[in-house]
Amino acid sequence: MPGFVPRHISVFPSPQELGSSLAQLVAQRAAESGGRFSLGLSGGSLVRILSQELPAAAALSGPAAPARWVLAFCDERLVPVEDPESTYGAYKTHLLSKISIPENQVVIINPSLPVEEAASDYAEKLKEEKEKIVASISDSPKPPPERITLTLPVLNAARTVVFVATGESKAAILKRILEGDEENPLPAALVQPHTGKLHWFLDESAAKELTVPFEKHSIL
Repeated sequence: MPGFVPRHISVFPSPQELGSSLAQLVAQRAAESGGRFSLGLSGGSLVRILSQELPAAAALSGPAAPARWVLAFCDERLVPVEDPESTYGAYKTHLLSKISIPENQVVIINPSLPVEEAASDYAEKLKEEKEKIVASISDSPKPPPERITLTLPVLNAARTVVFVATGESKAAILKRILEGDEENPLPAALVQPHTGKLHWFLDESAAKELTVPFEKHSIL
């Protein structure tokens, strides 16, 4: 249930300040890894936020640091890379053109396969076979309906999980996730890293309905 795992809720005055702090966290975790650093990304507004802030933050660790990164996607739409809805396509255009991650260390789905086969293929690429770590979705409420998504065991095995939400439209759902005590909680409320840390990075609009304690940040 929500609240079982210690979580850090940080609220920022603007998406720009949120992005800067998030990029610093990613770069810090990468530096602490001491070797290969695995980063799983979602799409949406996160593409813009990270593309603006992560290149500069990563550069502070040295220009060669991102060469040790392995990039994968927590949620990907089953569309061609050139499609505007492709998460990988968006990152390729806006982020990977600014940061030197080797192409063979960016793990992507095969959009030419049926959704179930694409999920199995992606799981093999991620070199995990012990349990179902990639699910195929064929009825996503937000088009396009077919997508590939990582499962809860993967997220809960991560060293650090960060949820990012901005905008007033997210306020009501965030209140349900972070303060609700529902019999059937939303999937995000079930993300509880076994030994890792759970962070929520929100802007003030997204956090407007929260009554649980959170930290206010301003870095500009």
